[in-house]
Amino acid sequence: MPCVAVIQAATCLFDTEATLAKLERLAGEAAGQGARLALFPEAFVGGYPKGMDFGARVGSRTEEGRDWFARYHASAIAVPGVETARIGAVARDHAMHLVVGVIERDGGTLYCTVLFVGPDGALLGKHRKLMPTAMERIIWGQGDGSTLPVFDTPLGRVGAVICWENYMPLLRTAMYGQGIELYCAPTVDDRDTWALSMRHIAFEGRCFVLSAVQYMTRADAPGDCPIAANTGDVLIRGGSIIAGPLGEILAGPVYDREAVLVADIDVALLARAKYDFDVVGHYARPDIFELTVDTAPKQPVKFGA
Repeated sequence: MPCVAVIQAATCLFDTEATLAKLERLAGEAAGQGARLALFPEAFVGGYPKGMDFGARVGSRTEEGRDWFARYHASAIAVPGVETARIGAVARDHAMHLVVGVIERDGGTLYCTVLFVGPDGALLGKHRKLMPTAMERIIWGQGDGSTLPVFDTPLGRVGAVICWENYMPLLRTAMYGQGIELYCAPTVDDRDTWALSMRHIAFEGRCFVLSAVQYMTRADAPGDCPIAANTGDVLIRGGSIIAGPLGEILAGPVYDREAVLVADIDVALLARAKYDFDVVGHYARPDIFELTVDTAPKQPVKFGA
């Protein structure tokens, strides 16, 4: 049976070079434990600036906030680009799939994105977060239906849903409708309820769920960074988990430390799990309920004859 890993670790905030070096180290640790796929948390490359407000108030923005956003923008990466090629080299060196949360820079807009990289180093595709949550909407744009991929791999059909997107029932259904088998859920949600949600999704979708949560401390951000000043040393406590298709826990959840969690998976077990429940098959009622997914890219400016 193939082995998969989830990585519980933090960005080196505002230091993309150091973060990529950390990704190389942690991917190597996962490969050393036999993993053929490793999932990194939401916003791992580019950073999750928990507690920052970027000077935003209703009706006003501060000059200091604009400066911090410019710094955050500079920490983000182009897709494809130099950094994605480097992540591809890591995947190729270890002959493993990588699923990595990044902050993607596209013009003046940032997106919370997941990259899918094959064991040959090729960038297979990406998913942009559809709905940033609360203050995230100040710094991130919204994805569209053109980046909701599920990829065939030797390990199974792999896709990703980011953080609170997992609470969008129709998005989950769209992933189930594509036959997802390894459901990746990178996040920064470290609450006790998260692991329960991941087990529910595994049971609902009759799929393996891999969830990587950041473990971040104040030391992972620069000293001058106005980040989560009143929350103590630990900013994000982890909670990574791997769940099986009947909701069983295969690894984790782990809190309060950096960790590499691994588990063996066997997609042949999915048919056994779907024997009595297939949400987009024999347990569906298309005569009553129907979901239509618009996968066309939404361009704000179009040029034509």
